[in-house]
Amino acid sequence: PGNAGSPAPAPAALQSPPRRPAPRARLALLGALLAAVLAASRHSVGQGPAQESALKALGTEGLFLFSSLDTDQDMRLSPEEFKPIAEKLTGTERRDKCSTTELHPQIFSFLKRCVLILLWSTLTASYEEEELPLNPSEETLTIEARFQPLLPETMTKSKDGFLGVSRLALSGLRNWTTAASPSAVFAARHFRPFLPPQGQELGEPWWIIPSELSVFTGYLSNNRFYPPPPKGKEVIIHRLLSMFHPRPFVKTRFAPQGAVACLTAVSDSYYTVMFRIHAEFQLSEPPDFPFWFSPGQFTGHIILSKDATHIRDFRLFVPNHRSLNVDMEWLYGASESSSMEVDIGYIPQMELEATGPSVPSVILDEDGNMIDSRLPSGEPLQFVFEEIRWQQELSWEEAARRLEVAMYPFKKVTYLPFIEAFDRAKAENKLVHSILLWGALDDQSCSGRTLRETVLESSPILTLLNESFISTWSLVKELEDLQSNQENTSLRQLAGLHLEKYSFPVEMMICLPNGTVVHHINANYFLDITSMKPEDIEDNIFSFSSTFEDPSTATYMQFLKEGLRLGLPLLES
Repeated sequence: PGNAGSPAPAPAALQSPPRRPAPRARLALLGALLAAVLAASRHSVGQGPAQESALKALGTEGLFLFSSLDTDQDMRLSPEEFKPIAEKLTGTERRDKCSTTELHPQIFSFLKRCVLILLWSTLTASYEEEELPLNPSEETLTIEARFQPLLPETMTKSKDGFLGVSRLALSGLRNWTTAASPSAVFAARHFRPFLPPQGQELGEPWWIIPSELSVFTGYLSNNRFYPPPPKGKEVIIHRLLSMFHPRPFVKTRFAPQGAVACLTAVSDSYYTVMFRIHAEFQLSEPPDFPFWFSPGQFTGHIILSKDATHIRDFRLFVPNHRSLNVDMEWLYGASESSSMEVDIGYIPQMELEATGPSVPSVILDEDGNMIDSRLPSGEPLQFVFEEIRWQQELSWEEAARRLEVAMYPFKKVTYLPFIEAFDRAKAENKLVHSILLWGALDDQSCSGRTLRETVLESSPILTLLNESFISTWSLVKELEDLQSNQENTSLRQLAGLHLEKYSFPVEMMICLPNGTVVHHINANYFLDITSMKPEDIEDNIFSFSSTFEDPSTATYMQFLKEGLRLGLPLLES
């Protein structure tokens, strides 16, 4: 693992054949080979909707190259399809009965990526041609990026040299110290995707970019470097996030993907729209292995005219009120089956904000003649903007809650902050349903992903939790901070009761209002149980109920009911 991501083995492997071309000859051979492949493929690529779409995405040369290699036309390069290139690059001929499976896996991956880099260069050029041009007659908005890099000391287990994590694995993270574009100019109309659909009600969420993944569809590949070309409403979000880093993925690998928004204020001419975006960044490029940087969420608001010709205000940021707000995952190999390392950390600032309202690019007088944008004194003209009188308004907190429920149906149950939950439980004499985990439960820096996407959002579980429990979830780091609090003995004890029952990565607990844990189960054990056949489970506490078809829901229901059985008599005593 210490050498993961390094192309160092490649030269040694390429030296093994005793009779090989010299280095310059090999480069010439590669150039000639690719040229021949392109020339030959010009006569073999068919036409049709699929080819037209690929042509638009990859460009002419990229399509010819890819089609010549992709013999089964499944849009993937298998080891067998890549064999001719690999054999030429390694100086091995077919008559030697060489198979790419005999190559070192890192060598195969490195050579394959060389070709994919060529394809990406054509794809990037194609995307740049489709960027949104500015029209001199429209208003423009200047947006500034404010970025403070992730604090390495907040990473839980992957500080340099710790647990075998190499400096190379973290190089992309370490080198990302500033925003890619400190400032950028956008046309007001570029923000049209943030306009609400016709007839949208105040506070009713809608999807700007719908999530395409669920627990049933699985997740997208980890082994990728470059985002697909953004389309439609994705373009503005991609361009905004590109101000931070050149490789944003508008659609995350895990659900929930996308962007959701809701109206928080309406006037005669303006909307205030609050939004929440789930996106992530790829910090590595070949020949290193992929390194994924996933902020918990991007949230923000925009105030824009109803025809999107004027923007009064815009802000987008990663919330920083929690002690951890970023998930990081990186591969130690070149395939989906390669080992994956995971860690979380804290980024102090990742923010975009408009420097002021959008202003005309060109100033015209009543007769349509251009006016100098500066006064005779040299001072720029000052624009005066009318005061907006809002007719309907919704609080930021309520809008955030509704966006959260849209992203995570399990939040139909109110999860109170840790201390508040136990105070409420004392007041109402109820048991506490508490979840203690490594990363946040309600954003993308999560270690309870499977839990929230299955049992916690099922109808019978939602009903029982709302009726019989006060619910809360907490970060391990935050409870550790509470436990070290020297000023409040009761809080130290409350946190300590939780931490002594915790096992990585997620622990679910049923507690008395004083913090005593009467029942608990680890998420890994829970998943093991739900993957077993009912007849194989000896412990009837977690046996399946015939009431529910889903074994996960049935098992979690039994967990909650057992907690009630053990805890209610203690509440009444």
